[in-house]
Amino acid sequence: MTTLAIDIGGTKLAAALVEGDCVSMRRQCPTPASHAPGALEEALRVMVLPLVKHARRVAVASTGMIRNGVLTSINPANLGGLAHFPLVAFLEATTRLPVMAINDAQAAAWAEFCALPEDNDMAFLTVSTGVGGGIVLNGKLQRGSGGLAGHLGHTLADPAGPMCGCGRKGCVEAIASGRGIAAQAQGELAGLDAKAIFTRAAQGDARARQLVVHSAQTLARLIANVKAVTDCQTVVVGGSVGLAEGYLPLVKACLSQEPEVYQVALRSAHYRHDAGLLGAALLAQGDAV
Repeated sequence: MTTLAIDIGGTKLAAALVEGDCVSMRRQCPTPASHAPGALEEALRVMVLPLVKHARRVAVASTGMIRNGVLTSINPANLGGLAHFPLVAFLEATTRLPVMAINDAQAAAWAEFCALPEDNDMAFLTVSTGVGGGIVLNGKLQRGSGGLAGHLGHTLADPAGPMCGCGRKGCVEAIASGRGIAAQAQGELAGLDAKAIFTRAAQGDARARQLVVHSAQTLARLIANVKAVTDCQTVVVGGSVGLAEGYLPLVKACLSQEPEVYQVALRSAHYRHDAGLLGAALLAQGDAV
């Protein structure tokens, strides 16, 4: 059965038809930077209406938490300031199809778990506009009764660190994410986005390199914590920052400085930027319980 899969991120919206693990007719646009829900509604309509006639159901992977079909963002800045959005009801009315919605990192975690060569306990970390996560233990995706499970980017990294958009000080997301990297930039780097800072770092800019390394160090400490809590055998890293050239080797180097008990195998996301789309479709197919 063909699924219309939608991925709602802090930077981009994507939609595609998914059959098995085959993605077709993929469409993408920037996430509207607006506090008005109408902007997101219009962007979603433009994305999905050309695909609806080919699908039998809709599966959505979105940043934030989904509670009773309502999208609630821990860090509203990642969705243009939207704090509550009736995601499932809106898409059901728009597509006239059944709709399932889940956190995007949880969805991606399930897709990446299904791609592993062995049935291992694993964690997925996406480092992009924000930092999200998903955990699979004993073959079960951990969602939590309120949808909070796996929001690893909102664990504490530095109590003296910058304020996070969630209202907590020193979260991993406030330091390691693309938005966090850009916010810490000073001097000639001020005003640049994470992509530009990575480019400067690759060109030998010491201050840009320091920001990238600080992000990698923060993520490595998070991974050591995740290992301690879950005893997972694998951590998969995705997202625009996580998949940036040279980033994962930095994380591995930082993790190698931790005691051996916290070491864990690190992998780049197998499905790259489509992990959320595929994971949502797989979950809609009932392959996860």
